[in-house]
Amino acid sequence: MKTLLASLALLFVVQAFAAEDPQLAAVLAADKARVAAMQSGDRSKLGAVFSDELRYAHSNGIVDTKTSFIDILSAGKTKYVGYDYEEQDFTFPAPGIALMTGRAHVKAESEGKTMDAVLSFLAVWREEKGQWRFLAWQSCKLPPAAK
Repeated sequence: MKTLLASLALLFVVQAFAAEDPQLAAVLAADKARVAAMQSGDRSKLGAVFSDELRYAHSNGIVDTKTSFIDILSAGKTKYVGYDYEEQDFTFPAPGIALMTGRAHVKAESEGKTMDAVLSFLAVWREEKGQWRFLAWQSCKLPPAAK
């Protein structure tokens, strides 16, 4: 219940700031489309949101390109079944570049195994021809919370 309340509070705060900043609102919308595309495995949606130069470094150390990641997701080799941000922050260090950092609770199924972990991540978005595209991802698994 605490996680749900924290997630709702985070969503409220991020949306409030996005309403004031059109650039932030555009990147948030692009990220929402990215997560939905990754969960659906829809090749055309993935192709639209990923940069041609995508470098996706998974928390297990495997690195995918746009082509290899789309192939894996569209074939159903990896399925993202849960994707909930616990923390999500944005900075805009240069024109057309957005850095997204935070923590996400991610559930994925791959090769008969389930990953259910909280990840710390850095994502890079780049504006390409007026559209925000997902350029890079780097994440690591965080240890379980102490009980």
